[in-house]
Amino acid sequence: MSAPELRRAEADRDVEACFPLMQQLRPHLADGTELLARVRRQEAEGYRLLVAWRGDTAVGAAGYRFQENLIRGRFVYVDDLVVLDSERRSGIGAVLLDEVARVAKSAGYGWLTLDTALNNVLGQRFYFRWGLLSTALHFGKAL
Repeated sequence: MSAPELRRAEADRDVEACFPLMQQLRPHLADGTELLARVRRQEAEGYRLLVAWRGDTAVGAAGYRFQENLIRGRFVYVDDLVVLDSERRSGIGAVLLDEVARVAKSAGYGWLTLDTALNNVLGQRFYFRWGLLSTALHFGKAL
């Protein structure tokens, strides 16, 4: 199988085409229209959606944004990382993270971070293999 094409989802149709893929990670999303509306709102805060495409099918995606805070300085935060179930173990997740890291590093950002659920054991194994280390415990509370 050939390597997928990496490109950002910028056109409305490209973002909406990511819905079946993104719904695997975010099952609360109702449809492509809701995904598009959320992505457009998040883009106002710097969100970018990098997608691995096989033809017109989104087979992997990394949603990320550049940020800065006092603890890390300038860093890239990966909001979303997902690969179609049928494409898992094909290296697409690593290719997406490699590209996000490359873009961030070339823009002068020195750190990549993401959050994952405590019960996402397979994802955690992948992150450790990719070189990410557990550096914090994330806390949250519904308001």
